[in-house]
Amino acid sequence: MNAQHDGPDRAHQRPEGLSDTTVEALGSLSKALEMTERARGRLYDFHQLTGGADLELDRAVRLLREAGHPEWAEKVRTEILGRNVIPGHWTFQIVEAYNDTYYEPFKALEKSAVDELAGGRDHLYEAEMKEARRTAGHPAHTARPDSP
Repeated sequence: MNAQHDGPDRAHQRPEGLSDTTVEALGSLSKALEMTERARGRLYDFHQLTGGADLELDRAVRLLREAGHPEWAEKVRTEILGRNVIPGHWTFQIVEAYNDTYYEPFKALEKSAVDELAGGRDHLYEAEMKEARRTAGHPAHTARPDSP
């Protein structure tokens, strides 16, 4: 097997002159963005779970009325149903603010750093780690999906 056909594709090869420290820094920046992606997912979990709970309150209000507890039904309806989760905000507004204030600028900065410093070649740190950990010639350790 020709080594040229067994390594990473061009998009995952370090541009000439790019230092180890720069590759490591871009890997760290990418890892931080990935952690932010996970945090953002949890924020959407919060948004959907809180919204689902608020919708379930409609059922609780109805059942409290049916069970003969109109005062409790009204208390739930007026005190909790539709309530802001923090002053002036429903969860969708928190998600929007997070996206606009933190997530989108972070995502754009990470892309700009990869574009400017590594010629747009993403995941160089991981690609080089894969190369260092592969067992040459092993069918489950190929460099690319199209490797023989």
